[in-house]
Parts: sequence; C-alpha cells; structure tokens
Amino acid sequence: MRTIEQIFINGEFVTPHGSEYFDLYNPATAQVTGRVRLADEQDARRAIAAAKAAFPAWSKTTKVERISALERMHTAVVAHHDELLEAIIDEYGAPASRSSWMASYPADVIAQAIAALEAFEFTTQAGIATVQMTPLGVAGLITPWNSDAGFICGKLAATLAAGCTAVIKPSEMSALQTQVITRALSEAGLPPGVFNIVTGRGETVGEAISRHPDVAKISFTGSTNTGKAILRNAAESFKRVTLELGGKSPTIILDDAEVAQAVPLAIAAGFMNSGQACVAGTRILVPQSRKAECETALAQAVTAVRSGDPRDPATDVGPMVSEKQWQRVQGYIRKGIDEGARLLAGGEGRPAGTQDGWFVRPTLFTDVTNQMTIARDEIFGPVLSVITYRDEAEAIAIANDTHYGLSALVLGGDAARALKVAQQIESGRVLINTLAHEPKAPFGGFKHSGVGREMGEWGIGAFMEPKALVSA
Repeated sequence: MRTIEQIFINGEFVTPHGSEYFDLYNPATAQVTGRVRLADEQDARRAIAAAKAAFPAWSKTTKVERISALERMHTAVVAHHDELLEAIIDEYGAPASRSSWMASYPADVIAQAIAALEAFEFTTQAGIATVQMTPLGVAGLITPWNSDAGFICGKLAATLAAGCTAVIKPSEMSALQTQVITRALSEAGLPPGVFNIVTGRGETVGEAISRHPDVAKISFTGSTNTGKAILRNAAESFKRVTLELGGKSPTIILDDAEVAQAVPLAIAAGFMNSGQACVAGTRILVPQSRKAECETALAQAVTAVRSGDPRDPATDVGPMVSEKQWQRVQGYIRKGIDEGARLLAGGEGRPAGTQDGWFVRPTLFTDVTNQMTIARDEIFGPVLSVITYRDEAEAIAIANDTHYGLSALVLGGDAARALKVAQQIESGRVLINTLAHEPKAPFGGFKHSGVGREMGEWGIGAFMEPKALVSA
C-alpha cells in the first residue's frame, strides 16, 4: 500500500493543506493499491502565488535559456522511463501495445516542443509595425487521467517555451504517475515557482485555478461538460482558454476501399487506448452496397481483439480506469441493445477468463442509426457502431451530424477522392489512410470538441498575445 502525501510548490515537495485522502486502484484487479492526500483551495492559491512571483524573471529568459531548460526536462524524464512504465501499467492498466508508447511520449512531446521553440518567431514585421509575441502570465494546466504524464509534459513544455509559468492540476486518479513525473521534472533544475503541481479534485483545486484572477490562461483536456464550466469561470476575468474536449469521431470506409486494409485501421482507431481516447473512431461508416462484407470483416476483427491482463503481451485492450467508467460503458451497451442496434461481437459483462478488474468485452454494433444514443454520446470505452450510407454525400452528412469535431479517418482506394472527402468533414484533424500523428500540426476540435489548438507553433502561440509596436 503506497501513500502519496506531497505536492510540488515553489520548487519544493510540501505537505498539502488539504487533508482528504483518495484511494488509488489497480483497474486490472479492482484492488486498492494506495492513496493520495489531495490538495485544496489554499494549496491552489499558494501555487498560483509562487507561479506569479516566478513569472517576471522567467518571461524575460531568452530562447536559448528556455531550450536549455526543456532539454534538462527531457533528460530527466527519459531517466524515469521504466518507473513511469510500471506506474502506467499498475495504475491505468494500459496493455503492452499502449503502455510502452505512453511511457515514451512524455519525453517525446518535450522534444517536439524544443523543435517548435527553435523555429518559433517571437518578433515579426507587419507593414510598419513590429509585432512581438508576449507571454500571458500564469497558466493553469488541467490534465486528464487517460495519458497523465504525456499531458503534463506536453502542456508544461509549451507553457515554458512561451515564457509563462504554470500551475498544474492533474487527475487525482493518476497520482502515482504524477508522482513519478513530478520527481523527474524536479530534477531538471528549473527556478522555483516556474512550475507547480497540485493534485486535487476538479471541484476544489480546478475550480480555484479557473476562477483565480492571477491566472491568465487555462489549458484543459477533458470532458465537454467540464470544459463548459471552465469557460464560464474564465469569462469573469477574461482568461484565455484552450479546451481539448470530447469526440465522437467518424471512420468513413469508402466504397473503393480494400476491406482487408481498411478494417485493421478502423479497429485500431476505435480501440486505441482501450477505447478511452477522445479521438477514438467509434462510428464506422460503411457503404450500403458493401454492408455484409464490411460487417463480416469487422466482426471477425473485433472478435479477435483480446481484452484482459495488461501484463499479458497478447492483450490488446486493458481495463477501464475505474468501476464508474466500467458501469458507464456497460450502460451504453445495454442502451444500444434497447434502442434496436444489433450486436455483431461482444456485449455486456466481462470477457472470458477475467473475474476481477474492470474489463469490457470489445463490442461491435450494426444496424445503428446516427440518432441512437451510442452514435451520439462519447462512450469512452471499446464500443463501436457500424452505420451505413447510400452515397458519398450521405457519408459526409452523417460524419458531420454530431456535436463534436475532434478527429476523423477516411479510408479509400483513390487517394485523391479520399482527400476530397476529408476536406468536407468538420473536424480539427482528418487522417487519410493512416493513423500517423504529426506533432508539428495543430491539434484541437471544432464545435463541442473544444476551443483553440495545441502542438507545434500553435501550441506555443496559445500561451501568448501579439503586441503591435508602430513607430513614426
């Protein structure tokens, strides 16, 4: 049983003022493995004060000095890779196919921020005006549980590259991963107060950060409902916000697609991160003329997906992060059946061979209409829906008939045609015959999937405001 009793404020590990303890679980066994002492509003205010005090000096650092700091962060995070990997498996239940990437990504995203900073132009010319990009001030970074260390490092690296200081509120459900990454970052030797990490509840620490007048910027990744609340709080002091929220991403299999090539990509897009991904392609749109063929291939592929022990190399899908999330996914599977969708694979309950833990049977529905609940709501689990379309125009209409617009995938034999379809989808990112990630490109959503962009030059610029200097 591990107990975590410190947060990181002003360059030091300190005991929180908050006294509440939160149980930590291994989702593969449903057993309590530890607990974390949570920060409260007073801790949040203390962290904000430390970041505010550190901002004047940090905002005046040069690009070279910031790159040096990020390089030290990168080195420190790399050194803790193995420890972070164990924490990810124990606390989150990511299988080998995902946990290895999750343990490497925090260092990778810092390296990507270094590359973006090296190319970033802080001063440009616009006619007779000199435009200077100026850092906003203290940034509140609120991160989710489905890639804890990666979100902490990605948001923090962009914040520091821009010349801002940070107060980070990670999910209380990821305290073990947070402890590992905080220890790593503390070894980078950054000035006290430049970054502060306070683990606490959203309704206490998150609320305090999103309302505090000394916080100039909020960067949040999480649910759409929470994003709306943060946006309302931010309006009181005109905070700048970046919100990366939910998704209900479409995967369009065009009628000229090679099914043997398209189906593995469609399944990988839908089940990435055990389905607990905002970009998961959970709506699979197939041509009516090839429905039977696509159903057979998709059902065979889903049936072959193994859900179980994350330490078994054969496992494809790990457990849900919590009992609450497991119950949520089970509820949506029942809802799909009740609303008339037809099961092709999976269903309610746990997979064969699992007794404990929050495991879900990889599930595939067909005969789904785009108005069914399972086609409208973000389930955040390994549940996919097959929706048919008559022609290309209807496929695009169905893809766009959603409150969300974070990611999409188009699969087709004619690359030019697939590109033309992709250009008509209302989404911040559209992949074409690939699941590749491009870190230099902006990432963020349309509609209820968020506000603003992260990654690359857009990620750094999100923590800055342009100032025009015009001389006679």
